[in-house]
Amino acid sequence: MRYIDGETLNKVLDFPSLADALARWHQVPPPEVGRSLLQRDGEGETPDCFLNLPAWYPGAAMGVKVITVLPANPGKAHGLPAIQALYPVFDGETGAPTAVIDGTALTYWKTAGDSALATRYLAREDAGSLLVVGSGALAPYLARAHCAMRPSITKVMVWNRTAEKAEAMASKLAEAGLAATAITDLEAACRQADIVSCATSATSPLIKGAWLRPGCHLDLVGSFTPEMREADDDAIRRAAGVFMDFAEFASEPGDICIPIESGLLAREDIVDFYAICQGKHAGRADDEQITVFKNVGGAHLDLMTALHILDCVADDK
Repeated sequence: MRYIDGETLNKVLDFPSLADALARWHQVPPPEVGRSLLQRDGEGETPDCFLNLPAWYPGAAMGVKVITVLPANPGKAHGLPAIQALYPVFDGETGAPTAVIDGTALTYWKTAGDSALATRYLAREDAGSLLVVGSGALAPYLARAHCAMRPSITKVMVWNRTAEKAEAMASKLAEAGLAATAITDLEAACRQADIVSCATSATSPLIKGAWLRPGCHLDLVGSFTPEMREADDDAIRRAAGVFMDFAEFASEPGDICIPIESGLLAREDIVDFYAICQGKHAGRADDEQITVFKNVGGAHLDLMTALHILDCVADDK
């Protein structure tokens, strides 16, 4: 059994091939998934958590993301991150363990790959400018993912509530070869962006629909509870289509469930990757449409990404 670390993932993976793999897996029915969460009061402001997210393609593979969340970690002498994870994979026929993958790195690649696949179908082919809202650990992956799917991008703007963090991220992206700059005027940047990608913990909208230019693709990544929201009602109202990775998760993020509860968005009008990848929906129809994609993730995408990682590692030998 092999352990595959984050350095190996960064070596063998690229976003176009990951998007290809995710598209292929969406052409077949989703795997069986589950969720197990244990919580207890710890030393942090929020509870300590032990979370398990299993997925099973019968006959193919089983995998589970095992996650620990200890919010007090960063402030302790050891300085370990608050969130740590592993991803063991098992043979689908024998049940034998085949590999253990760095779960944190897998999550970054999976989440950004999810948005990359959406950009393939929903962003303008000639998209030239990208705005990344937020500068956490995931944000650089998102910037690279969008630029990989749309090589036409010649301008990357980075915004964060803390300007110094936006500047630090823009500098690192520039060192990696992207034409990135930090910006402070969110509205002005949004009005000129062809793709807007948000990865924040906002509980009230940061992005106003009135700011979106015709043809813009809005990628919403951050919200994962009903109380969290990154874009306002106008963004949903102006969108020619609202898309998700998996429509079954529509009740989870505030960016989707709040417009549904208010009657602004009908659940049956949401299009997901299974519909697009199986040819039931074309995605973007013209260059003037505004498209909104809610990246929710899920255990099914973890397993899809893990299987692609195993293929890439085997090819790299």
